[in-house]
Amino acid sequence: MILIGLLLLYLAIIKQFEPLLLIPIGFGGILSNIPGVDIAVGNGVLAQFSAMGLDTGIFPLLVFMGIGAMTDFGPLLANPKTMLLGAAAQFGIFSTLLGAIVMNEIGMFDFSLAQAAAIGIIGGADGPTAIYVSSVLAPELLGAIAVAAYSYMALVPLIQPPIMRALTSRHERKIRMQSIREVSQTEKVLFPLVLLLLVALIVPGAAPLLGMFCFGNLMKECRVVARLSDTAQNALINTATIFLGLSVGSKLVAEEFLVGETLGILGLGIVAFGIGTMTGVLMAKLMNLFSKNKINPLIGAAGVSAVPMAARVANKVGIESDPDNFLIMHAMGPNVAGVIGSTIAAGVLIQFAA
Repeated sequence: MILIGLLLLYLAIIKQFEPLLLIPIGFGGILSNIPGVDIAVGNGVLAQFSAMGLDTGIFPLLVFMGIGAMTDFGPLLANPKTMLLGAAAQFGIFSTLLGAIVMNEIGMFDFSLAQAAAIGIIGGADGPTAIYVSSVLAPELLGAIAVAAYSYMALVPLIQPPIMRALTSRHERKIRMQSIREVSQTEKVLFPLVLLLLVALIVPGAAPLLGMFCFGNLMKECRVVARLSDTAQNALINTATIFLGLSVGSKLVAEEFLVGETLGILGLGIVAFGIGTMTGVLMAKLMNLFSKNKINPLIGAAGVSAVPMAARVANKVGIESDPDNFLIMHAMGPNVAGVIGSTIAAGVLIQFAA
């Protein structure tokens, strides 16, 4: 496990794969596995961090508040139909859930429904959401789920492009989308409020995550609490990220991580991520059959909620076919929708599996 911790540090520092999370996770994993050092159990400092922020769910919620404060709903509001792309990409979550249940039925692993649901959220490619759901439903699997979620988020530039190219023609990749309209400030202020009320009334389990996300976004868009918005975007999210990473690292003790279930979780996670990418692209192709204004199917892959990396990957693959076709702003619509979709899916899983 010390070697695994060093590997995470290598990926973060040398390969620059999600360094903000993998560095504290990797370092926390090393600290937790040094023989004779009881830092992750009992009254150890990492055990205290974990009890304070993971067991209560506070750290992922604070991170989500910061993410909300950094999010711009403008591209989504300018082209609301891209919400469908974000919704389609969440199919990876439920396919992983079904996969875990099937593996349990055939005797490969012994996952409960709650554990299968926690594993399923990996398909949303949303690290804080995966950590929050696993801390509620299956805290014993938190380490493996967190490592899987953030590892696959970091590998978006490697995993997604081959799938995107395989499912689209060169002609489709060259589709140029219409310029998006300018979104008013009133729309941006009202959207997080309306979104929260509509979703929370239907899926109460999503209220904590979505509430913090919408609160952070409201602080940004209302423009009257700039100091609070700045704190949420910088000092608060950075502090929460440090403690969150170290707390997750404390769960990487050998007795809990080096088991057969971990391989199953990692395997299901990569499949789910691929399925989420695939369904997002296919939904865009389906929408083009009924739409006059064509959608470049590449932006469907941004429906997974790896913000903003998935949108950048969609833009990069598009530029390969047409150097003057910039998709980044169009891709941010389904990318933000993916965050909302994964949050709603998390609420559904918590509501029915807890």
